[in-house]
Amino acid sequence: MMKPVLDDLLRPGLKLVVCGTAAGPRSARIGAYYAGPGNKFWDTLHAVGLTPHRIAPEDWRSLDAFGIGFTDMAKAHSGLDRDLPPGAFDAPRLKTVIQEHRPSFLAFNGKTAAKAYFGRKVVDYGRQDETIGHTVVWILPSTSGAASGAWSIQPWQSMAAALAAGS
Repeated sequence: MMKPVLDDLLRPGLKLVVCGTAAGPRSARIGAYYAGPGNKFWDTLHAVGLTPHRIAPEDWRSLDAFGIGFTDMAKAHSGLDRDLPPGAFDAPRLKTVIQEHRPSFLAFNGKTAAKAYFGRKVVDYGRQDETIGHTVVWILPSTSGAASGAWSIQPWQSMAAALAAGS
């Protein structure tokens, strides 16, 4: 595999791993997850109670202290989803790292990453019937500014409540 655009933040014992499609243009440029000016990710994490305050994108590595990690489906590419080359998504790699690190939850930040992982054209938001080992899988609305038309914080709230309840 080519050098990743953004390093994963993974270790055993994480509560949650968030998986996006690929680093966006600004994220790739500054080396930080969800750094686009219209991205709601950091505000959402705080609003649903996963962090005690809003974290700056540049401080993404600090989420490890809250039991939260990161990865992307396309580690070696960056850009908007529509601009990613064919074959950019690596579902077997994602499955391997999730099985290795065994987080409680894996949350896809948007349907594109989830569709690529599951190999389906249609997926629904919320908790999925499929797991990866013992890891519970969620599909959440994308926090990207480019996806604002499909935005709803409700699935994020449901996932955070389930995580807090240990289910």
